[in-house]
Amino acid sequence: MHTISACAFVLCAFVLVSSCFAAPLDDSKSAQVLRYDNDNIGVGGYNFAYETSDGVSRQEQGELKNVGTEQEALSVRGTISWVAADGQTYSLNYIADENGFQPQGEHLPHN
Repeated sequence: MHTISACAFVLCAFVLVSSCFAAPLDDSKSAQVLRYDNDNIGVGGYNFAYETSDGVSRQEQGELKNVGTEQEALSVRGTISWVAADGQTYSLNYIADENGFQPQGEHLPHN
């Protein structure tokens, strides 16, 4: 049950992060994938990374923690960088785990 909840949480976090970057630059329509790495055999964890010609790059690792226990949870760490319409490059580091979605970036408001 915890694994399903953790997977649902990570999916929601991914949708949230993806929606933050929904406004593409003009050249993103013709962007090409420059690099793509993917290591996911469906057991234990995964990692992937990509880079596109419009300045977007992303890498992410996921790991199943406390396997077989009541505290089983998926832990995800990643970074995404992109060039905004103002020409500035932004980066977002994030962790998504049993403690929630935890983004960090210089462009984000600080408490």
